[in-house]
Amino acid sequence: MAREQVGQAKFQVPGGQATPAPPVGTSLGRYGVNLGQFVQQFNDKTREFNGMPIPVVVTVYNDRTFEFICKSPPAAALLKKAAGLAKGSGTPNTKKVGKVSREQIEDICNQKMADLNARDLEHARRMIEGTARSMGLEVTE
Repeated sequence: MAREQVGQAKFQVPGGQATPAPPVGTSLGRYGVNLGQFVQQFNDKTREFNGMPIPVVVTVYNDRTFEFICKSPPAAALLKKAAGLAKGSGTPNTKKVGKVSREQIEDICNQKMADLNARDLEHARRMIEGTARSMGLEVTE
């Protein structure tokens, strides 16, 4: 008998620090998935991200097995890490809170290229720069 897809859940969890508590428990509990097994596999796979939020897409099958795909961290989280900030600006038009270099943006683009809706590296760079500007970060040469 072939496995049939029962559902799909999408959520963000800190890398290497997942627990059966929400959002994992509330998203996967209704499908009858073994939460301990998911948490262990997810933490092993994302240990190197060490607390950075990781979007994950979990596909659940009728025999209560699952597969999951980890995406790259959000651009805002990568920019905050590159600039060494705890959070972005509340008023990004008037108050700038940090700076990021073009090299740092290129690194972020290379890391996120698979998940971005961009046709080449130049468009990806422009998307990441826009995110930086909306967070109150200056892009320097």
